[in-house]
Amino acid sequence: MFKKILIANRGEIACRVIKTARKMGIKTVAIYSDADAQALHVQMADEAVHIGPPPANESYIVIDKVMEAIRQTGAEAVHPGYGFLSENPRFAEALEKEGVAFIGPPKGAIEAMGDKITSKKIAQEAGVSTVPGVMGLIADADEAVKISGQIGYPVMIKASAGGGGKGMRIAWNDEEAREGFQSSKNEAASSFGDDRIFIEKFVTQPRHIEIQVLCDQHGNGVYLGERECSIQRRNQKVIEEAPSPFLDEETRKAMGEQALKLSHAVDYASAGTVEFIVDGERNFYFLEMNTRLQVEHPVTELITGVDLVEHMIRVAAGEKLSLSQADVKLNGWAMESRLYAEDPYRNFLPSIGRLTQYRPPRELDIEGAVVRNDTGVYEGGEISMYYDPMIAKLCTWGHTRLEAIEGMRNALDAFEVEGIGHNLPFLSAVMDHPKFVSGDITTAFIAEEYPDGFGGVTLSEDSLRRIAASAAAMHRVAEIRRTRVSGRMDNHERHVGETWVVSLQGREFAVNVAADREGSTVSFEDGSTLRVASGWTPGDSLARLDVGGEPLVLKVGKISGGFRIRSRGADLKVHVRSPRQAELAALMPEKLPPDTSRMLLCPMPGLIVSVNVAVGDEVQEGQALCTVEAMKMENILRAEKKAVVSKVNAGPGDSLAVDDVIMEFE
Repeated sequence: MFKKILIANRGEIACRVIKTARKMGIKTVAIYSDADAQALHVQMADEAVHIGPPPANESYIVIDKVMEAIRQTGAEAVHPGYGFLSENPRFAEALEKEGVAFIGPPKGAIEAMGDKITSKKIAQEAGVSTVPGVMGLIADADEAVKISGQIGYPVMIKASAGGGGKGMRIAWNDEEAREGFQSSKNEAASSFGDDRIFIEKFVTQPRHIEIQVLCDQHGNGVYLGERECSIQRRNQKVIEEAPSPFLDEETRKAMGEQALKLSHAVDYASAGTVEFIVDGERNFYFLEMNTRLQVEHPVTELITGVDLVEHMIRVAAGEKLSLSQADVKLNGWAMESRLYAEDPYRNFLPSIGRLTQYRPPRELDIEGAVVRNDTGVYEGGEISMYYDPMIAKLCTWGHTRLEAIEGMRNALDAFEVEGIGHNLPFLSAVMDHPKFVSGDITTAFIAEEYPDGFGGVTLSEDSLRRIAASAAAMHRVAEIRRTRVSGRMDNHERHVGETWVVSLQGREFAVNVAADREGSTVSFEDGSTLRVASGWTPGDSLARLDVGGEPLVLKVGKISGGFRIRSRGADLKVHVRSPRQAELAALMPEKLPPDTSRMLLCPMPGLIVSVNVAVGDEVQEGQALCTVEAMKMENILRAEKKAVVSKVNAGPGDSLAVDDVIMEFE
């Protein structure tokens, strides 16, 4: 077995590999860029080597720099994680020449499966079901439009070397095919150094279901069930689960056997994933094979008990698989929510900055429940604009799907993140969505259920009452603290009232709070009551309460006259006022936001790639105005209405902050 391995990656996956290596008694080496000098993976590793400036193409994906770090530290093997060099055959070849083991598949398998066109041909020859499409490379936008018309819209435009949703566009007409071809080509060139593009039919109402395989160097292989990855946004997975709520045992077996056929066809050895599109009739079509560890591998580990990273290391060391297909049993259900540094209220655009607060829920592994958080950040750390926006993977396990979902709801409620925009509210909203809970999902779920983006959750009447009662009880505690601090309260005199008006989400509840040593009884005007018990004290950012005999976890912040409370995807301003204060507040005029309708604001921190218009140009609704790149993704900003450009404040190469004015209109 290896004594020392180098992890050619960063962030949560580097930390994940280090944990297993440590468990196996293997020393680890981290590599890091200038931006990651204080990163968690650097702190966790036994050694760390600096490899260059922040941009990945000047550090993490420069093969020569990684090879020098290997020589410098004497690492015997390299785990590439995912992304970066994980599917680069030239890197695998460089390691082989150096006599260093690659903790991944053979170079030939990477080459064959890394090219989507070649992989599809091999899949067809191996008897694997494939999607209709044109396998030849597309020369230019005109040819892309022509081929798309021949296949029939909608089509999927893909980078041959793509992955992670990059270099991928769906086109529904000629204009989108032309535009999508160019954007895919640009993204592919910048992310993978390979701008080859191909086109295939886009299967409508599809599910994205993938099979985890594990093979050794001795011809043995197993499949470890499937993962449902249909909750996607911009072709990027957001929530995954294992098993799929859609597959039956017969389809699972057929998909698993085809995945192994493909693996054996390319002499695969390591962990890998064969991705399929599955239609409503459970017909499945090969999509691609990822010759690496998947982001969502923890859900498979949770339902099988198999440590995939450990097996990857053992296979790379030449060991035979220690399990057969008969040994693989699927136990219970697992969920994974990807925590992204992106603002759901700004159409999920990237967010960067310092994590002023980062407090994940407590990890646990007890009979009937598991909470696992794979992360690469810490409180006080910086979220950089140079890398992928995912900062953690929160996973839960339960005996049933509903138990896993409920565990995820509770874990998300207790996850505290401040300082950046993040998608925790959206993840909570999905966990409560009836279609998701029922398992009735496709890859179009987010586009169909949130067509206008995510604007927060409108809570039910029952939820609002529970929060109103909690806020009233917490307000009473805060008022007692305040009066004691001010010296206006002693043992003989009570200055804190019992009658309050709680306003939230456009509703008002007049309540009476009767407190005792164990908690408070909150009475509403209709005669109903809720008993509230909590150990919350003013200043706590998380309140764990018992309301009406049921647990409730609230994220709590202080605002003038009340609290900012976040719960189950809702972000609420909750005001607790005396009856007289409530009367006066109703007379206050509403403060209107400034008028920015004649400006194009930068929606996220990023780099201007191109500006498509000039001063004096008349633009039409929907016309592309400029392209902004952030966290390795290109975002095209379009005109919201017909207008004339009066001023252009930024040009290609400019770095902008959120809400910087890019251009103005007459």
